[in-house]
Amino acid sequence: MSRSEAWSSLEGMTRNSTSKSPVTLLGLGAMGTALARTWLAAGYPLTVWNRTPDRAEAVAGAKVADSAHEAVAASGLVVVCLLDDESVGAALADVDLAGKDLVNLTTTTPAQARARAEWAEGRGARYLDGGIMAVPPMIGVPEAGGYVFYSGSRELFEVHRDALAVPAGTRYVGEDAGFAALHDVALLSGMYGMFAGAAHAFALIRREDIDPVAFAPLLADWLAAMAQGVHGTAAQLKSGDYTEGVVSNLAMQVAGTPTFLATAEGQGVSPELIEPYFALMRRRLDVGSGEEDLTGVVDLLLR
Repeated sequence: MSRSEAWSSLEGMTRNSTSKSPVTLLGLGAMGTALARTWLAAGYPLTVWNRTPDRAEAVAGAKVADSAHEAVAASGLVVVCLLDDESVGAALADVDLAGKDLVNLTTTTPAQARARAEWAEGRGARYLDGGIMAVPPMIGVPEAGGYVFYSGSRELFEVHRDALAVPAGTRYVGEDAGFAALHDVALLSGMYGMFAGAAHAFALIRREDIDPVAFAPLLADWLAAMAQGVHGTAAQLKSGDYTEGVVSNLAMQVAGTPTFLATAEGQGVSPELIEPYFALMRRRLDVGSGEEDLTGVVDLLLR
């Protein structure tokens, strides 16, 4: 490479680095540290603050602020990833947020997110809430499939879309600041329901001469196949017709539940993970139509 080419390359790298707006990150737990490293690797000037300074000092390449006030003052874009909503309020209690763009990736409830949005806007900041659908090892690894739900100021999301897309994919879900948290918790709730069913399935075979490692792919494939049923549920909820496209109706499925309970009894397994759902199925059969799908259970959960 000639000297002129070398200078051209260096100038290009410098322009690329300086064109990226500074980012401030408050919170360096496992997730915050993963976020910090991806922004640094992408060339973003990063200022960090953590309640315990030793964690901040461990993030090589970042400017370590002595206080949340100093960290917020360093950048227009301020990302918060703390323990809970109370921690966010405590960290920013005496900080000047006027003119700042505040992105809150702390796990909260939808109500807390909406209240925090009003709180931030009342202090002169634009607000965006986020729900991270990933674990720390997935951050900065596009092929891992992690992403973050964002809700709140659409304008703020568009302005910082490129920076927000560095750690993980982005999915904007609406102007309502509570929607990111709601999507987050709804998906995770579905996940835990799946884990509950898987735990019951493994318990059924636990005392038998069945290799759980050999059983696992059968269970995983079956759950993946059955998960496609959520599309039918969604269509029925939208149309209001719970008999649309039914393959195994409610009456048939309720009639089969005693077999599952008897099998659990015979295997010495508690039915506590599946009996509540079966009870809801029976209640729906009492008030609905046996020709329905299982969608009516959703309505029983609404208070």
